[in-house]
Amino acid sequence: MADGEARVRDTKAGVTDLPVRLASAIVMLVLAGGALWLGGWFWTAFVALVACGVLWEWNKLIGRFRLTGLGETLWFFGGVVYVGGAALAMEIVRNGLTHAFPDSPIRGYGPLEVLLVFLLPIVAVDVGAYFAGRAIGGPKIAPRISPAKTWAGLFGGALLAGLAGIAVELADIGPAAVPGFTWVSIAGAVIGGLLIAVIAQSGDFFESWMKRRAGVKDSGSLIPGHGGLFDRLDGFVAVFFVLFVIATATTLLG
Repeated sequence: MADGEARVRDTKAGVTDLPVRLASAIVMLVLAGGALWLGGWFWTAFVALVACGVLWEWNKLIGRFRLTGLGETLWFFGGVVYVGGAALAMEIVRNGLTHAFPDSPIRGYGPLEVLLVFLLPIVAVDVGAYFAGRAIGGPKIAPRISPAKTWAGLFGGALLAGLAGIAVELADIGPAAVPGFTWVSIAGAVIGGLLIAVIAQSGDFFESWMKRRAGVKDSGSLIPGHGGLFDRLDGFVAVFFVLFVIATATTLLG
């Protein structure tokens, strides 16, 4: 009975919060979309502000880990590398940074390319995972870390990300675009969708583990109805950190 009453309260709270969540989402989309479209220093300032916000929430979480001074320092620098690397990758894909990453294969794209090639698949993972998880349910991936995440959700997110990749490939957009229709390029788009889904979900699990260890539900309360920045961007940070590693490795080995 108690569990049923709790679910009813959560459902009512979700319905009540829906206008607030929707308004917050619209504001975030306008700010992010405007900065992406303008590029240059507008995009740099937006990315820097978001990165500082995520890192601030990161430090709040590790402050509840009850670590030693050395442990907190190592976690802090880990956050600087992880979040800062992701932010730098976001800067690379839009503004290029050719002086620092001259051989990077992912640099200097227009707003539409960044949106469709780098951002849309990550959003597709979240949307696909949400609806597949709700509709199918089934076994949990790691119930002790994130009780809501299911294998069905993971594959649903990968499927939708793969479909998004196929659509982008057919439109010949982005760094991996191959003119015309080829099964190799389509297979590459599907594999890319699966990889993005795994990386994004890994970032989600990592942030969920941090919150569990800190004993909190959300990383912050900056975004009304959504929680913290880290809550909303955990998958983005993970994917763009991997892009940062690729860009760095390519430049160093190039």
